[in-house]
Amino acid sequence: MSPRNVERDRQAREARREHILDCALQVIAKQGLDAANIKSIAKEAKASVGNVYNYFESKDAIFSAVLERGQVNYGRMISEMAANSELNAREKLLAIADGWIKTPTNWAFTIMLQSIRTNETVSPKLREDATRRFTVNLQPMAEIMRQGQRDGLLLEGDPEQHAFYFVSLIQGLTLQLAPGYEIPVAIRAAQLVRLFENKSES
Repeated sequence: MSPRNVERDRQAREARREHILDCALQVIAKQGLDAANIKSIAKEAKASVGNVYNYFESKDAIFSAVLERGQVNYGRMISEMAANSELNAREKLLAIADGWIKTPTNWAFTIMLQSIRTNETVSPKLREDATRRFTVNLQPMAEIMRQGQRDGLLLEGDPEQHAFYFVSLIQGLTLQLAPGYEIPVAIRAAQLVRLFENKSES
């Protein structure tokens, strides 16, 4: 087999794996962690159960991969935003909030994250890993809060606490965007950011 075919096969396998993870996230959001299983994930992915097992050894392995992918990608995005020297802290928070709210799968990811962290039937390691990554991801967000405080743009106080409040707020509001259950009240990113602004300097 030529190197080109090997690479094409690798890309096709990776795309299929990502598709299964996307479908698993939808199933978990709709049915809950306890009801979600390999069969329902395979059905959502339009694949056979055996095909899903070719990529993941168990339901827990799928849960772990979905969660890790989402948290790692989110952490990378926040870290890049914190390091961006072209935007001030207020602009960074606005971009984060706007992007989070507008991403159509974030309501499902938020449900999954909270379910895994609070469901005692989930393996302790999966729960611990999810909580650890959540805590680590607060650090670049806290750095954005520090930047804003140094520039007089954001409220004084504990940057980590502000970061925790900000993340919890945008995640909580995202839950209101579940398809078919939307609350008919507009969610404006700019209004969220204003809650953290230093009003005496605006």
